[in-house]
Formats: sequence, structure tokens, C-alpha cells
Amino acid sequence: MPGVTKEQIERAKEWDLLSYLQTYEPHEVKRCGGAEYRTVTHDSLKISNGKWHWHSRGIGGRTALDYLIKVKGMGFVAAVETLCGEPGAIVVGAFKRRQEENIQKLFSLPEKNRCGRAMVSYLQGRGIDADIISQCIGNGSLYESRKYHNCVFVGSDPAGKARYAFLRGTYGQFKKDVDGSDKQYGFYLPAADRGSPFLAVAESPVDALSIATILKRQGEDWQRNHYLALGGTAPRALIRFLHDHPAVTCISLCLDNDKAGLVGMGKIREAIRQDPVLWGRIQKIVDNPPPVSCGKDYNELLQGQEAIRAGSRQQAKKQGQRHKGIEM
Repeated sequence: MPGVTKEQIERAKEWDLLSYLQTYEPHEVKRCGGAEYRTVTHDSLKISNGKWHWHSRGIGGRTALDYLIKVKGMGFVAAVETLCGEPGAIVVGAFKRRQEENIQKLFSLPEKNRCGRAMVSYLQGRGIDADIISQCIGNGSLYESRKYHNCVFVGSDPAGKARYAFLRGTYGQFKKDVDGSDKQYGFYLPAADRGSPFLAVAESPVDALSIATILKRQGEDWQRNHYLALGGTAPRALIRFLHDHPAVTCISLCLDNDKAGLVGMGKIREAIRQDPVLWGRIQKIVDNPPPVSCGKDYNELLQGQEAIRAGSRQQAKKQGQRHKGIEM
């Protein structure tokens, strides 16, 4: 396709409409009830279950790319560039201004929703253990936002002051750092013993909680570890964490089993090696991505295990019913 690459097209297609609107046109989104939304400009354009449909015009689609072309009237190239944030996009000027404004904004946590039902349902749907979710809610590192009902994963400094927050939509693929967040401070689930030497490092909060869940369900002492999410693969949050937690000496790098994750683990090792304080203190660093046969990240591994467990329960139930029928 002239003007855009195949990679750009694939990246553009990753945007679902709800995530796009919540990120760039939040004033356009209005909840209709339940998990259905509509746009303010076109009240018959409904968004639900990852799809959108403009009922009065009889058109619809799945992606934000479809929306920009069919509703906004953009050309294909301009729409792809818009979603990729590339030069030449119609909204690129506004996109850049938004980035510049975010740098100037003071960090502020989103307003908390009194009921975290959507958040808990979403995380349990991803396989995360209920007790681990409750522990995060209890220590203030996790809550549900009042607006849009996103999961809010909070990163705090050693004094307990929130410095960073990551938003994960409970519907669609929406992901975003809160404006003004300091990436030195990642989401963190502490060990039962705050002086524990063991740390598991993941890219995302969901992966960090997935690791804890997997260990718990294997019957291991999951609470002996600290769990830190980097918010990506850069080592910045880990280096800050290690300086703030001098008892940590053993690190398990549980980044994704893809090119970015594998390269990221190498960069983390190099960053620690270049820090004379840390290099003299850290005793063990283990690369521990999930097995490639089980998915690229630990949440995919967890969900695979949950599917197997659910299948076993269903089979046991059928066998129980069969035996009951014979006895009767």
C-alpha cells in the first residue's frame, strides 16, 4: 500500500474503536448501560463486544481503522497514519500537542469508584487469584476508576506516595499510563517479609499478578517474593526499586518470551552491571521468560493452565454423573 508499510497497517488494526475514542476523543464516549457504549455525535452508533455498528446508516466494523474510514471519511493512508501517530496524519499535530501537554501536567490519580466489580471481574477473568486481587486492593496499589471503570495499577515511592499509575481497560484493549506518571516507580506487590531478598520482575501488572497466582496454585510460598511491573521492558523502574530495597539480592526476570522481552532482559543485566552499587550487591539474576510453547507472557501461561484445570473439572463432573447413574 503506497504511503504506509505492512507493519503500520497491522499496528493500526490493533486499535479497537472504544480504546481509540477513550484515548483521543473521550468526550465522544457515552455509556448506554452494561458494556455498551455510543458516540455523542452519532447516538445510533453503538459499540459492544469489540464491534461497532452505526444503525441509522447500516454500516459497522471491528476496528478504529474501519471507523475513521467509514464514519470520519478519511483515506486509508491517512487513517493508518493517524492510528500509528506518524507524520502526515490528520491529527498528528493534536497528537504531538497532547504529548507536550502531558509532560507539563502534574500527576494525579483518577477518581476511585466505590465499587470495583468491573475490575475484579476482569482480573478474575484473566485468571488472577481473588485473594491476590484483594491484597492489592487492601494495600492501595489497585482500584477501579469511577470514569470508564478502568483497572488502576499504582506505583508508589518508599514513603507511600503515589508517583505512577497504569490504566488497563476492563473492556477492549485500552492501556495507558496516567499523565505525569514517573516511570521510575512501577506497580509493586510486596513480599510478606518486606526484607525478602527475592524479586520477580514482569513487564505488566497483570503478568506480575499472574506469576504470583501460578506460584500460589502450585502450592509454593508465593509470598516470599516481591513482584514488580516495569511498565514495559526498560530497566529504569527496576534500578530505582533495587536502590530503594537494599535487601533484594536475587532477581528473576520474567519478561515476555518475544524479541522485545528477550532484548529487554539483556539490557536490564547491562544496566545492573554498570551500577557499581548494585553490581556489588546482586547475587543472582535469572532469565525466566515463560516457556515458548505456553504463550508469550505469564498471563497467557496462566490462562492456559486455567483452561486445562477447567477441562479436568468438567471431565470429573461427567464421570461423577455417570457413576451416579449406574448406582441408581
